[in-house]
Amino acid sequence: MALHEGLNAAKHGPGPIVKSVASGDIIVTRTYSDRFDLDPAAIPRAEAFGVVVQLRDFDSHRLWRHGQLVYEGGRAKGSVAITDLRDQWQCHQLSPFDNLRFHIPFSRMRAFAEDVGRSEYLALSCVQGRIDPVMHGLAQALLPSLDNPEQSNPLFLEQINLAMLTHLSQTYGGLHFPVDKKGTLAPWQERLATEFLAAHYNQPFSIGDLASRCELSRSYFNKAFKESFGRTPSKWLTEYRIARVKELLLQDLPIAQVSITCGFADQSHMTRVFTGLTGETPARFRRKNKPFSVDMDQLGD
Repeated sequence: MALHEGLNAAKHGPGPIVKSVASGDIIVTRTYSDRFDLDPAAIPRAEAFGVVVQLRDFDSHRLWRHGQLVYEGGRAKGSVAITDLRDQWQCHQLSPFDNLRFHIPFSRMRAFAEDVGRSEYLALSCVQGRIDPVMHGLAQALLPSLDNPEQSNPLFLEQINLAMLTHLSQTYGGLHFPVDKKGTLAPWQERLATEFLAAHYNQPFSIGDLASRCELSRSYFNKAFKESFGRTPSKWLTEYRIARVKELLLQDLPIAQVSITCGFADQSHMTRVFTGLTGETPARFRRKNKPFSVDMDQLGD
């Protein structure tokens, strides 16, 4: 557990107060200020998600992504914003604010999914300004640890972070945890099934063969899988493939190569599936999320 606390001097008065505490590889930071019109600040890029919870009503700020203004306005108390920190973000705080930020490495999200028997390719939906009472409550629970880090309990911080990861993965990551375990796969079957699907996402295989490995008939396996994960095996696999497509689209690979790498018959097949699931074409997703990449496809939508 580590603590960093700073008070910065600024041209028109004191800068924001920043307090941080780390639990493992998750860093929690509280930032607050009573000043108006702070200097614009760049958010450091990282292989991580940033989850910001507003602890008070926040009247006005501007947010840029890759140099383009994407939001101007306020945030309500208890609202949450999730950002992919691989992008280049810049924020201009125009009014007093008080927020708590969770810095969550991608590797931690994926390790959490595996630890709970969900080998899905876990990524969070990037929402802006959604009221989330659960995250607001967890953020408030962490305030004493930030104010008195020397008295904070590492086990308590770990449990809060576990609750936070569980909530985020279900609410914004699509993970499904059935309340009633009746009719679901056993834990060893869940792990075997998801590991098998993840390992074979880009190559042909038989669902019947996977059912046999789980010592079940194909029809029962399909039903139990859906009860366990909230989706059929084919739907799970499609969503996993599209998540892999999104990751590869952020690299400088031709879209046709991405389609083959991710197990689609060809580029047009991948485009149909991708558009049906996300509402936009792969080319548009690439331009929006990697606007300064070299266009290797020379293709429109």
